[in-house]
Amino acid sequence: MDTYGIIGWPVSHSLSPAMHNAAFKALGIKAVYGLLPLHPSKLKEGIEGIRVLNIKGVSVTVPHKENVMAFLDEVDNIAREIGAVNIIINQEGKLFGVNTDWIGAKKAIEQKINLSGKKAVVIGAGGAARAVVYALVKGGAQVLIFNRTYEKAQKLASELGGEPFPLSQIKNATGDVLVQTTSVGLNEDQSPVPKEILSRFKVVMDIVYKPLETRLLREAKEAGCEVIDGLEMLVYQGVEQFFLWKNIRPSAELMRKAALEELSGEKNGR
Repeated sequence: MDTYGIIGWPVSHSLSPAMHNAAFKALGIKAVYGLLPLHPSKLKEGIEGIRVLNIKGVSVTVPHKENVMAFLDEVDNIAREIGAVNIIINQEGKLFGVNTDWIGAKKAIEQKINLSGKKAVVIGAGGAARAVVYALVKGGAQVLIFNRTYEKAQKLASELGGEPFPLSQIKNATGDVLVQTTSVGLNEDQSPVPKEILSRFKVVMDIVYKPLETRLLREAKEAGCEVIDGLEMLVYQGVEQFFLWKNIRPSAELMRKAALEELSGEKNGR
């Protein structure tokens, strides 16, 4: 039986095992996907462990998406351009790094709006923001990046495209799409976006999925926006990961259902 998993620190919150194991089962594939907690100080040894134990593939989550690249045999051009890897493929001991986060972001947003010629505002400038900005630029959008540390927004804009702004100027932001990529709102009733500006946008997306309806999304709905919850990007990037490992795309709906069941179980204290 082939083994897959997710590396990160921490990883206990991850919904990826529920999604991938549901897909393996539905497709009759003899494989298992588990949690592989990996402390940042042990990253090099952990990556070697993937080879030694012949783990066929792993998802990569925070804080390893950028640092893991140094320990892989090959990183594809898009992942290198984004500057982050979120999936490793083990081909007979050779480890290949790829990024499917950007595909997840693009598919999630394009369910609601055609990005070509649109104006998109991104909150944040970390690893997730890099994939989102790449997706928006590839989709043909004009991108504005707002971040608490202005220098990070500048760096991201210069590398991938877009116009940088300090987060303190968010009250002046306008556009068609707003994407929130920071951890603000994760298990807390907080939002980095003042609710009075939300009515200026058609679509609002939050990559946080705990809770599924963050304060930002709740206030965006009240402002009349279409909203995209954090599960959409997670599910679509997961579908692409599965395809790269097994050359078959599982149902996105199946993966979303499995993730929702896992979230519901956690909420009820399972």
